Amino acid sequence: MILSIVLCVILMGLGTIHFYWAIGGKFGFSESLPIKENGESVLDPKKMDSALVGMGLTVFAIFYVFKSGLMEYHLPEWIMLYGGWAIPILFLLRAMGEFKYVGFFKSVKKTEFGKLDTKLFSPVSLIIGILGVLVQLIK
Repeated sequence: MILSIVLCVILMGLGTIHFYWAIGGKFGFSESLPIKENGESVLDPKKMDSALVGMGLTVFAIFYVFKSGLMEYHLPEWIMLYGGWAIPILFLLRAMGEFKYVGFFKSVKKTEFGKLDTKLFSPVSLIIGILGVLVQLIK
């Protein structure tokens, strides 16, 4: 139960940050986007993209509230099973990365994003992934 609550808090916090960006907030936005070695941005997300990611993270957080048993809502068992594996796998894949700009195995490491990704973004993704797997295994 505690691991589910920890996941809920982390995911809700990340969702809140994305909603902040969706309404026009700037703090931390540019630092959260991968850039090429020449300073050119790899991504050009719009406000709607941030809102969609925020919604997804919030749905994941609510999923873990249900997993914790604090709120009772009977989702179909297949959602609890497959969602319980899909969420941590998604974050473990994010931590591993796409081998160029994102993740522990990225090749572009010396940019501002690359440094933050190594110190913060990828470790947080790894922690979410590991905790999600533990929640599934402990049940």
